[in-house]
Amino acid sequence: MNFNLTDDEGVFLVRLARRSIEEYLMKRVKIKPPAETPESLKAKRGVFVTLNSLIGGVKELRGCIGFPYPTDPLVEATIESAIEAAVGDPRFPPVTLKEMDNIVVEVSALTKPELIVVSNPRELPKAIRIGVDGLIVERGFYRGLLLPQVPVEWGWDEEEFLSNACMKAGLTPDSWLLKDTKVYRFQAEIFEEEEPRGQVKRRVLR
Repeated sequence: MNFNLTDDEGVFLVRLARRSIEEYLMKRVKIKPPAETPESLKAKRGVFVTLNSLIGGVKELRGCIGFPYPTDPLVEATIESAIEAAVGDPRFPPVTLKEMDNIVVEVSALTKPELIVVSNPRELPKAIRIGVDGLIVERGFYRGLLLPQVPVEWGWDEEEFLSNACMKAGLTPDSWLLKDTKVYRFQAEIFEEEEPRGQVKRRVLR
């Protein structure tokens, strides 16, 4: 994996994600990419924005939306993903402006997903690195994605990671063993606030 974002660029993205959400909640407008956006953030790249409520030092997922593939400039995809994570995640009610005082913002900039090619699906667990890889599972019209940080947070091994990615896609847990199921891996550069509106750090999973 090529880590090509600097810490300053990571800080820029997290601050931009928060500003995008708060401006939208206050004015119902989507901000434009700032004039001072670094050139590197104008390249097309996948990204996810994750919102976690932080109460008593415990994180609880509040929204997570993103672009799995590099279809849009990273800066624009971050703005769009941030707003959608706040108001468009169907698993949760829309975030309120007051809630943002207790929410930490996390931005995961993704590498391009790569199809894992194995001769036998049972070899898939050996092709996955917990704490490094995220997964996309596809079968027909079904697709599910889990970011690299998810199995670390839940303490899953490789098979559990695959099974949960299948369930995220709406499939049975053992669908990764079926011949026509496609499994992709990707990596992420992750930056998060240590506390709401606080210092931003690069998150290292292993």
